[in-house]
Amino acid sequence: MKKAMVFGAGVSGLGAEHLLKNMGYEVILVDDKKGISSKEGMEHLNEIEVFVKSPGVPYNELVMKAKEKKIKLIDEIELSYEYMVQYGIKSKIIAVTGTNGKTTTTSKITELLQYAGYKAEYAGNIGVSYAELLLKYQDLDYIVLELSSYQLENLLDFKPWITMVINLTPDHLSRYKDIDDYYKTKFNIGKNQTEDDYFIFNLDSKEVVEREALVLGKKIKISQNISEKCDFWTENGKLYGKDGEILECSKLSLKGKHNLENVLFITAVAEIVGISNEKIREFLYNTETIEHRMEDFFDYGKVKFINDSKGTNIDSTKFAVEAFDQCILICGGFDKKLDWAPLADLIKIHAKETYLIGETADDINRILLEKGYDSSKIFLLRDLRSCLLNMKERFNPEEHQVVLLSPATSSFDQFKSYEHRGEVFKELVREIFGR
Repeated sequence: MKKAMVFGAGVSGLGAEHLLKNMGYEVILVDDKKGISSKEGMEHLNEIEVFVKSPGVPYNELVMKAKEKKIKLIDEIELSYEYMVQYGIKSKIIAVTGTNGKTTTTSKITELLQYAGYKAEYAGNIGVSYAELLLKYQDLDYIVLELSSYQLENLLDFKPWITMVINLTPDHLSRYKDIDDYYKTKFNIGKNQTEDDYFIFNLDSKEVVEREALVLGKKIKISQNISEKCDFWTENGKLYGKDGEILECSKLSLKGKHNLENVLFITAVAEIVGISNEKIREFLYNTETIEHRMEDFFDYGKVKFINDSKGTNIDSTKFAVEAFDQCILICGGFDKKLDWAPLADLIKIHAKETYLIGETADDINRILLEKGYDSSKIFLLRDLRSCLLNMKERFNPEEHQVVLLSPATSSFDQFKSYEHRGEVFKELVREIFGR
């Protein structure tokens, strides 16, 4: 029997394990909690044909030894694509990456496809793994994949029909040697495309435009600012395609400049697929915001609580604090080795008070003080419960306030994921302020 090794027993790794077994492989699972150790794994490398590395696990000695032995090293995304090819699954792939907006764009493309009558599901860095989706569904018209840079590192033949890099800003610098390395990894998403495929090209993202040479698919150009030589653009409060007006921006249920960028991508996909403008309007005028992204979920008198746990980098938090100017901001978390100075500048302008949590609390506190932010406005309380208990003691429910959780970084120092962080925040708010 063929043998494969899967390193990492998270959502992606377990999906890969199940898919490999379905393909007739004996699977050796390496994971300190659910499988054998990396050290034990070394003893089995001579037996295996395929090594599947989960996106979250590091490039440790086991991974490098597999590379050295020239064992086929892939990730679950590549494995799943190869499964589709091997078993003749004809679903068309729409692949989404970028620094911000991936989840909204992925989920809303999927919902719009479903609204228009297509069989469509999303997977990848959102919901279930690509592998588990393929085991569950064999007859989808479209598979919409949200892909992180980690999931794009070990691709060989993966080839989406439509792909996009929504935008690029610095992130995950604890993983990559420099910013350019991170950006180039994002563009792996379309490295096998041809002119028969589509790449939705954001003219408003300088870092995307600078890497145009990496785009191999047919470019569909979008912009909020430029109409000339554009396929989809906004002008005077309306969104246009080459055939004329598609929708009125003021009627969109997804508010904010960042969501308008997402809507341009969603509309471009819809037009490529062949969804009517009427259907696009009906959907985008009425669709709801996604959980954990600027989610207005609780009122304590006139105090409003906003869950933006999906704000996992500085640019994402920038959109949120601009939308809720003079908010009471809760931020901080896992240290991704980012430059916190731009965040401090934003806080100084937009945050009435700032509560700091997680590993980065001390660094952000120091930079805020260096920038001249009033020390009396900083609450270095380190965890969500302490922050909310402090607010309960201080806040008057008759005074208008907006409390915004937008951490500007990942959650892994204190939580399993941004979803877990958002759920804990909502539970604590209801527990503490709902009494």
